[in-house]
Amino acid sequence: MNKSIKEEEKDDGSKIFQTIEVAKVDHRSNVSPPPSAGTTPLLEVSTGDEFSLLPPLNFAMVDNGIFRSGFPDSTNFSFLKTLGLRSIISLCPEAYPENNMQFLKSNGIKLFQFGIKGSKCLPGLENEVWLHLRKHQKEGSYTNGNSKTTEPFVNISDYKIREALKVLLDEKNHPLLIHCNRGKHRTGCLVGCMRKLQKWCLTSIFDEYKRFAAAKARISDQMFMELFDVSSFKNTPMSFSCSSS
Repeated sequence: MNKSIKEEEKDDGSKIFQTIEVAKVDHRSNVSPPPSAGTTPLLEVSTGDEFSLLPPLNFAMVDNGIFRSGFPDSTNFSFLKTLGLRSIISLCPEAYPENNMQFLKSNGIKLFQFGIKGSKCLPGLENEVWLHLRKHQKEGSYTNGNSKTTEPFVNISDYKIREALKVLLDEKNHPLLIHCNRGKHRTGCLVGCMRKLQKWCLTSIFDEYKRFAAAKARISDQMFMELFDVSSFKNTPMSFSCSSS
Protein backbone atom coordinates (compact mmCIF):
# COMPACT_ATOMS: atom_id res chain seq x y z
CA MET A 1 0.00 0.00 0.00
CA ASN A 2 1.40 3.45 -0.93
CA LYS A 3 1.70 5.75 2.05
CA SER A 4 3.41 9.13 2.56
CA ILE A 5 4.65 9.36 6.13
CA LYS A 6 5.85 12.60 7.67
CA GLU A 7 7.37 12.58 11.13
CA GLU A 8 8.14 15.59 13.30
CA GLU A 9 10.76 15.54 16.02
CA LYS A 10 11.70 17.74 18.95
CA ASP A 11 15.19 19.18 19.24
CA ASP A 12 16.29 16.21 21.32
CA GLY A 13 15.37 13.83 18.51
CA SER A 14 12.29 12.32 20.18
CA LYS A 15 9.28 11.80 17.92
CA ILE A 16 6.27 14.06 18.49
CA PHE A 17 3.82 12.63 16.00
CA GLN A 18 3.52 11.25 12.50
CA THR A 19 1.16 12.22 9.72
CA ILE A 20 0.16 9.54 7.23
CA GLU A 21 -1.43 10.61 3.96
CA VAL A 22 -3.31 8.03 1.92
CA ALA A 23 -4.86 8.03 -1.54
CA LYS A 24 -8.62 8.06 -2.10
CA VAL A 25 -10.41 5.45 -4.19
CA ASP A 26 -13.68 6.37 -5.93
CA HIS A 27 -16.36 3.75 -5.23
CA ARG A 28 -19.24 5.63 -6.86
CA SER A 29 -19.52 3.00 -9.57
CA ASN A 30 -20.69 0.58 -6.88
CA VAL A 31 -23.54 2.79 -5.65
CA SER A 32 -26.93 1.11 -5.97
CA PRO A 33 -29.56 2.86 -8.15
CA PRO A 34 -32.38 4.78 -6.41
CA PRO A 35 -35.68 2.97 -5.81
CA SER A 36 -38.23 2.99 -8.62
CA ALA A 37 -40.79 5.79 -8.70
CA GLY A 38 -43.96 5.06 -6.82
CA THR A 39 -42.33 2.69 -4.33
CA THR A 40 -41.82 3.42 -0.66
CA PRO A 41 -38.22 2.74 0.43
CA LEU A 42 -38.00 0.43 3.41
CA LEU A 43 -35.35 0.26 6.08
CA GLU A 44 -33.02 -2.44 4.82
CA VAL A 45 -31.54 -4.71 7.44
CA SER A 46 -28.52 -6.78 6.62
CA THR A 47 -25.78 -8.58 8.47
CA GLY A 48 -23.28 -7.31 5.88
CA ASP A 49 -20.91 -4.43 6.64
CA GLU A 50 -22.64 -2.19 4.08
CA PHE A 51 -25.72 -1.77 6.25
CA SER A 52 -24.17 -2.26 9.69
CA LEU A 53 -23.97 1.25 11.14
CA LEU A 54 -22.32 0.47 14.45
CA PRO A 55 -20.47 3.40 16.09
CA PRO A 56 -17.18 2.83 17.90
CA LEU A 57 -17.08 2.47 21.68
CA ASN A 58 -17.82 5.72 23.55
CA PHE A 59 -18.67 7.56 20.33
CA ALA A 60 -20.03 11.10 20.70
CA MET A 61 -20.10 14.45 18.95
CA VAL A 62 -17.82 17.01 20.64
CA ASP A 63 -18.62 20.05 18.49
CA ASN A 64 -19.39 20.87 14.88
CA GLY A 65 -17.13 18.67 12.78
CA ILE A 66 -15.41 17.09 15.82
CA PHE A 67 -16.15 13.59 17.14
CA ARG A 68 -14.62 11.30 19.77
CA SER A 69 -14.56 7.56 20.38
CA GLY A 70 -12.58 4.50 21.37
CA PHE A 71 -10.38 2.70 18.84
CA PRO A 72 -12.52 1.92 15.77
CA ASP A 73 -12.40 -1.49 14.11
CA SER A 74 -13.83 -2.97 10.91
CA THR A 75 -17.34 -3.27 12.39
CA ASN A 76 -17.42 0.54 12.69
CA PHE A 77 -16.19 1.45 9.20
CA SER A 78 -19.64 1.76 7.58
CA PHE A 79 -20.73 4.10 10.36
CA LEU A 80 -17.57 6.21 10.08
CA LYS A 81 -18.20 6.62 6.34
CA THR A 82 -21.40 8.50 7.14
CA LEU A 83 -19.36 11.16 8.99
CA GLY A 84 -17.41 12.16 5.88
CA LEU A 85 -14.18 12.33 7.88
CA ARG A 86 -11.15 14.21 6.59
CA SER A 87 -8.87 13.38 9.51
CA ILE A 88 -8.36 11.10 12.48
CA ILE A 89 -6.32 11.97 15.57
CA SER A 90 -5.05 8.81 17.23
CA LEU A 91 -3.55 9.17 20.70
CA CYS A 92 -2.26 5.57 20.81
CA PRO A 93 1.48 4.88 20.34
CA GLU A 94 1.05 1.48 18.66
CA ALA A 95 1.36 1.06 14.89
CA TYR A 96 -1.99 1.69 13.20
CA PRO A 97 -3.64 -1.62 12.12
CA GLU A 98 -3.35 -2.49 8.43
CA ASN A 99 -7.11 -2.97 8.16
CA ASN A 100 -7.67 0.56 9.46
CA MET A 101 -5.04 1.94 7.08
CA GLN A 102 -6.86 0.35 4.16
CA PHE A 103 -10.07 2.07 5.31
CA LEU A 104 -8.28 5.43 5.49
CA LYS A 105 -6.83 4.90 2.01
CA SER A 106 -10.22 4.03 0.53
CA ASN A 107 -11.84 7.14 2.00
CA GLY A 108 -9.08 9.74 1.67
CA ILE A 109 -8.71 10.23 5.43
CA LYS A 110 -5.49 11.67 6.88
CA LEU A 111 -4.11 10.13 10.08
CA PHE A 112 -2.42 12.28 12.75
CA GLN A 113 -0.85 9.98 15.32
CA PHE A 114 0.34 11.35 18.68
CA GLY A 115 1.73 8.44 20.64
CA ILE A 116 0.74 8.88 24.28
CA LYS A 117 1.20 5.74 26.33
CA GLY A 118 -1.78 4.66 28.37
CA SER A 119 -1.01 4.20 32.05
CA LYS A 120 -2.75 3.41 35.27
CA CYS A 121 -2.13 4.49 38.83
CA LEU A 122 -1.85 1.61 41.24
CA PRO A 123 -4.87 1.20 43.51
CA GLY A 124 -4.83 3.75 46.33
CA LEU A 125 -2.32 6.08 44.68
CA GLU A 126 -4.76 8.57 43.18
CA ASN A 127 -4.80 10.71 46.32
CA GLU A 128 -1.01 10.64 46.37
CA VAL A 129 -0.99 11.90 42.79
CA TRP A 130 -3.25 14.78 43.77
CA LEU A 131 -1.17 15.70 46.81
CA HIS A 132 2.06 15.37 44.82
CA LEU A 133 0.88 17.79 42.14
CA ARG A 134 -0.65 20.20 44.62
CA LYS A 135 2.64 20.29 46.56
CA HIS A 136 4.67 21.14 43.46
CA GLN A 137 2.08 23.63 42.27
CA LYS A 138 2.26 25.52 45.58
CA GLU A 139 6.05 25.44 45.56
CA GLY A 140 6.10 26.75 42.00
CA SER A 141 8.22 23.82 40.83
CA TYR A 142 5.49 22.29 38.70
CA THR A 143 4.87 23.97 35.33
CA ASN A 144 2.52 22.11 33.04
CA GLY A 145 4.30 23.21 29.90
CA ASN A 146 7.75 22.32 31.21
CA SER A 147 8.94 19.13 29.55
CA LYS A 148 11.73 18.81 32.15
CA THR A 149 9.29 18.39 35.02
CA THR A 150 9.63 14.91 36.46
CA GLU A 151 6.47 13.67 38.16
CA PRO A 152 6.10 9.92 38.61
CA PHE A 153 2.40 9.26 38.11
CA VAL A 154 1.00 11.40 35.29
CA ASN A 155 2.01 10.28 31.82
CA ILE A 156 -0.11 12.60 29.66
CA SER A 157 2.33 14.55 27.48
CA ASP A 158 1.66 18.28 27.62
CA TYR A 159 3.62 18.88 24.42
CA LYS A 160 1.80 16.21 22.44
CA ILE A 161 -1.58 17.44 23.66
CA ARG A 162 -0.64 20.91 22.43
CA GLU A 163 0.36 19.58 19.02
CA ALA A 164 -2.86 17.55 18.83
CA LEU A 165 -4.86 20.67 19.71
CA LYS A 166 -3.28 22.54 16.78
CA VAL A 167 -4.56 19.82 14.44
CA LEU A 168 -7.93 19.78 16.18
CA LEU A 169 -8.39 23.55 15.86
CA ASP A 170 -7.53 23.64 12.15
CA GLU A 171 -10.85 23.65 10.33
CA LYS A 172 -9.17 22.24 7.22
CA ASN A 173 -8.95 18.93 9.10
CA HIS A 174 -12.69 18.76 9.84
CA PRO A 175 -14.73 16.59 10.05
CA LEU A 176 -12.34 14.92 12.46
CA LEU A 177 -12.40 11.96 14.87
CA ILE A 178 -10.32 11.82 18.07
CA HIS A 179 -9.70 8.41 19.59
CA CYS A 180 -7.46 6.51 21.97
CA ASN A 181 -8.02 2.91 23.05
CA ARG A 182 -11.24 3.18 25.04
CA GLY A 183 -12.10 6.84 24.38
CA LYS A 184 -11.84 7.71 28.07
CA HIS A 185 -8.60 9.12 29.48
CA ARG A 186 -6.31 10.39 26.71
CA THR A 187 -9.24 11.44 24.55
CA GLY A 188 -10.93 12.96 27.59
CA CYS A 189 -7.85 15.04 28.40
CA LEU A 190 -7.58 16.39 24.86
CA VAL A 191 -11.29 17.26 24.76
CA GLY A 192 -11.05 18.80 28.24
CA CYS A 193 -8.20 21.08 27.15
CA MET A 194 -10.29 22.12 24.14
CA ARG A 195 -13.16 22.94 26.51
CA LYS A 196 -10.86 25.32 28.38
CA LEU A 197 -10.41 27.20 25.10
CA GLN A 198 -14.21 27.37 24.90
CA LYS A 199 -14.19 28.95 28.37
CA TRP A 200 -16.02 26.08 30.04
CA CYS A 201 -15.81 26.07 33.84
CA LEU A 202 -13.79 23.25 35.40
CA THR A 203 -16.89 21.67 36.91
CA SER A 204 -18.44 21.23 33.46
CA ILE A 205 -15.15 19.97 32.00
CA PHE A 206 -14.81 17.36 34.74
CA ASP A 207 -18.46 16.34 34.46
CA GLU A 208 -18.00 15.63 30.74
CA TYR A 209 -14.76 13.73 31.41
CA LYS A 210 -16.47 11.58 34.05
CA ARG A 211 -19.39 10.73 31.75
CA PHE A 212 -16.98 8.77 29.58
CA ALA A 213 -14.44 7.62 32.18
CA ALA A 214 -17.16 6.67 34.71
CA ALA A 215 -15.68 4.56 37.51
CA LYS A 216 -12.27 4.76 35.79
CA ALA A 217 -12.01 8.56 36.22
CA ARG A 218 -8.54 9.62 37.33
CA ILE A 219 -7.71 12.54 39.57
CA SER A 220 -4.40 12.87 37.74
CA ASP A 221 -6.19 13.49 34.42
CA GLN A 222 -8.38 16.14 36.02
CA MET A 223 -5.34 17.80 37.54
CA PHE A 224 -3.66 17.82 34.13
CA MET A 225 -6.65 19.60 32.60
CA GLU A 226 -6.85 22.06 35.48
CA LEU A 227 -3.18 23.04 35.10
CA PHE A 228 -3.15 23.08 31.30
CA ASP A 229 -2.27 26.59 30.10
CA VAL A 230 -4.29 27.67 27.05
CA SER A 231 -2.84 31.19 26.82
CA SER A 232 -0.61 30.23 23.88
CA PHE A 233 -3.76 29.51 21.82
CA LYS A 234 -5.46 32.86 22.41
CA ASN A 235 -4.73 34.06 18.86
CA THR A 236 -5.55 30.73 17.21
CA PRO A 237 -8.58 30.86 14.85
CA MET A 238 -11.38 28.59 16.09
CA SER A 239 -14.38 27.39 14.12
CA PHE A 240 -16.37 26.33 17.20
CA SER A 241 -18.14 28.48 19.76
CA CYS A 242 -16.16 29.87 22.69
CA SER A 243 -18.94 30.49 25.15
CA SER A 244 -19.10 29.53 28.79
CA SER A 245 -20.89 26.30 29.61
